[in-house]
Amino acid sequence: MKIVVLGAGVIGVTSAWYLSRAGHQVTVVDRQPAAAMETSFANAGEISPGYSTPWAAPGIPQKALRWMFQRHAPLVLHASADPVRAGWMARMLGNCTSDAYAVNKSRMMRVAEYSRDCLQALRADTGIRYDERTQGTLQVFRKPEQLAAVQKDIAVLKADGVAYEELDVDGCVRAEPGLAHARHLLTGGLRLPGDETGDCHIFTQALAALAAEAGVEFLYDTTISGLEGTPGRITAALTSAGRLTADAFVVALGSHSPALVAPFGVRLPVHPVKGYSLTLPIVDEARAPVSTVMDETYKVAITRLGDRIRVGGLAELAGFDLSLSPRRRATLAKSVGELFGGAGDLNAAQFWTGLRPMTPDGTPIIGATPVRNLWLNTGHGTLGWTMAAGSARVLADLMSGQTPQIRADDLAVSRYRRTRRAAQGQARPAAA
Repeated sequence: MKIVVLGAGVIGVTSAWYLSRAGHQVTVVDRQPAAAMETSFANAGEISPGYSTPWAAPGIPQKALRWMFQRHAPLVLHASADPVRAGWMARMLGNCTSDAYAVNKSRMMRVAEYSRDCLQALRADTGIRYDERTQGTLQVFRKPEQLAAVQKDIAVLKADGVAYEELDVDGCVRAEPGLAHARHLLTGGLRLPGDETGDCHIFTQALAALAAEAGVEFLYDTTISGLEGTPGRITAALTSAGRLTADAFVVALGSHSPALVAPFGVRLPVHPVKGYSLTLPIVDEARAPVSTVMDETYKVAITRLGDRIRVGGLAELAGFDLSLSPRRRATLAKSVGELFGGAGDLNAAQFWTGLRPMTPDGTPIIGATPVRNLWLNTGHGTLGWTMAAGSARVLADLMSGQTPQIRADDLAVSRYRRTRRAAQGQARPAAA
C-alpha cells in the first residue's frame, strides 16, 4: 500500500518506520528542512511510562486558581475569547474526576509501557544511539501533602503491575547523589525504575536516516496546504511539491492536525499547550543528575543527556504563540538551581519552546477516522517521546490489517463520538 505520512516529528518518523517495516511504500512530508525540528526538537528527554499522567486530575481546577497568583506556576492560562480553547478546557475539566483520572492514566500507561518495549526492541534491532540511559525516573516531593496525593498514582501503578519504589529523603539521595545539596528541600520521592531517558531530536533524525536507507521518501521544505477528496475518501495531499496521491494518509502534525482534517467532518479535540526547556552544559559531574528527576512542585523534569542537562516542563495555554517568556525561563532555572545547583552552566543554557498537542483526557488519538483512508497519530501532549514507538507500531498494525499487541479500540477519535459533516470536498489551507 502507498502511504503518505504528514509530519516528520518523532510521531511521523516512527510511523513511517513501522509502516515501511510492514511492507508499505511510504512518503513523509514536512515543512521543516529536517526531521524533529519543532515539538520534538528539545523536549524534556524522559521516556516515562510510569509517569504517564493526565493533566486532567482531581484537584486541578482548584490548583489552577491558586497558580494564577504564583510567579512560578506550572500551569499558565492566558485570557482568550477563542471558543475552541474554551470547549477544550471544558472537556478537560470534565475529566478532572477520580473515575476519569483512573481510566485515563491506566490507558496512557498501557500505551507508554508498550512503547518503551517497542523502543527497546528497535534499539536492539538497529543499534540506534541517542544519549540514552535506562536508570529510571525519580519524582521528588517538597511538601508532605504531595506525598499523600501521589497515593492515587501508586494505586494505578499497582493495578497495572508497574514497578515503583517509595523513597524517603535518604533514598532519594542514594538514587540521585546530586540531590545531596538539596536534601533539606525534600520530603520524599517516588522512583520508577522502568523509565528511560534520551535525546528525542537525535533519535528522530537517526531513525529518519535509517528509514530513508530502507526506502522511505522524505519531502522536506514542503508545505502542506490541505487535503483533497470527498467525505468518504481522501484522494491527495496538496503540497508545495504538488498533489501527492496515495492509498492512505496519516496525519501526524501535532497541534496542526485538527485544521487539516476538520473540513472532512473529523473533529479533533487537540489543542496546543506550550512547553519550555533549558539545555545546560554540565560543569560539575558530581552535582549532575544521573537520569530524570521530576520536580513535583514546579512540574519540571531535569534530565541527563550525555554531557548536558535538559530542564523541561511547564504548561501554558497561549494558542500558537512561540515567543520565549523570561518568566518561564526563570521557573526552569529556579527548579534546576535549587535541586542541582552548580551542576550546569545556566549562563550558557539554550532556551527553547514548543507546542505540545494535548487531548482533554491525556490519551493520544491513534487509528482510523470516519474517512476510510484517513488515519491519525496525534494528541500525545507531553508524552510524544514516551509513546512514539508504541503508537507507531499500533498504527502500522491497524493499517496493515493486523491485531495490535495491546488494546487499541479506545485510542481512536471515535471515543469522543463527535464528528461533523464535511463542509466541503477539499480542505481549506492549514498551517502545516
